[in-house]
Amino acid sequence: MSPVKDHPAAAITPPAEADNDAGDDASRERAKGAFKPVTRNAHQRRIERAVALIEQAIVRGEDPPELSRLAEAAAFSPFHFHRVYRAMTGETTGQTVARLRLLQGLRLLASADRSITDAALAVGYQTPQAFTRAFRQGVGGTPSELRAQPERLWREIDRLSQPPPTDDAATAAPLRVEVVSVDPFQVVALRVTGAYPEQNQGYGRLFGWAAENGLLDSLRGLYGVPWDDRRDVEPQACGFDCMLALGAPFRLDPVTAAGLRKMQLGGGRYARVRHVGAFDGLEALTDAVLALWLPGSGESLRAAPLYHEYLDDPDEVPAALLRTDIYLPLA
Repeated sequence: MSPVKDHPAAAITPPAEADNDAGDDASRERAKGAFKPVTRNAHQRRIERAVALIEQAIVRGEDPPELSRLAEAAAFSPFHFHRVYRAMTGETTGQTVARLRLLQGLRLLASADRSITDAALAVGYQTPQAFTRAFRQGVGGTPSELRAQPERLWREIDRLSQPPPTDDAATAAPLRVEVVSVDPFQVVALRVTGAYPEQNQGYGRLFGWAAENGLLDSLRGLYGVPWDDRRDVEPQACGFDCMLALGAPFRLDPVTAAGLRKMQLGGGRYARVRHVGAFDGLEALTDAVLALWLPGSGESLRAAPLYHEYLDDPDEVPAALLRTDIYLPLA
C-alpha cells in the first residue's frame, strides 16, 4: 500500500462566528454543560429499553426479539444499532442473551421447587445437558454445584445482573473528534471475506488492476468499509470492502475486473477521529466515540456505512505508528 497524502475530499466544518456578548457566551456554555449529561443519559436509557425487551422475553420463556425490534425500541437505525449497543454495553446482543439466560437460570435454581430440567427448559435450553454446558462455561460449575452452594449462587446472580466492565484502555487519552463535511468521491471496491491476509490480497488485486489500466498516478487514497466486528464474528467470516479512490475516470471490464465495483463514498457530514497504532485497535476507538462522544455531542448517526481511510503503508511504517482515520456518518 502506498502512503496517502493530502486527500482533498474532507474539509473541517468551520465553527460558528463568535458572539461578542460575553453574557450570551456564558449562557451557552452553561447550557452546553447541562446538555451533555442529559443526552448521555438519554442514549443509555434507549439502550436499556432494548436490554429490557431481551430480559422480558427470557423471563417469559420466549425467543429473544429480532435485531430490528431491538433497534426500534432503542430508537436507533438498524444500520448502526449493533455497534452502538456493543459500545455502550460492552457486549453484543447475543452475549446479552446468553448472560441473561444464565441469570434467569440461576434465579430459578435458587427456588427449591424447580428442577434443573424445568429451569433449563424455562430459559430456552433444549436439554439439561446444554444447560449444564452453558453453566460450566459461564459460571465455572454445574447447576447442581451452584444449587448446593447458595452463597456462590447469589454471587453469580449479582455478577450476571450487570454487563461486563468495559476496557478503558482506548479512552485513556482524550478523544479528538472533528465534525467534517466530505464531498462525495468515487472509489473502486472489492468485497473480501476473511481476516487481514485476505484484505491485503484484496488491496493487492486492486493495485494490480489499477497498474494494468494506467491508473496508479491518479490514486487519491486507500479506504475500507468493515461490515463485521472481528471481536464478534470469526475472522474468516468477516466481510470487508477494500477501496481505492481514483482521480481519473475509469471503466470496469466485466471480464478483467470481475468482482470489482464502482462506488461512491462521502457525501455529507462525518465524525472523524484518528487512530494511531495497529489496525486491531480500530474497533475499540470506534466504541469510545459511540459511547463517550456521540451521546454528548448533540449529533445523531445517519444510515450510511462508517469507513476507514488508511494514511500509511504497513509495509513501510511500524504498526505502532500507522495512522487511520475513522469516519462515522452524521445526520
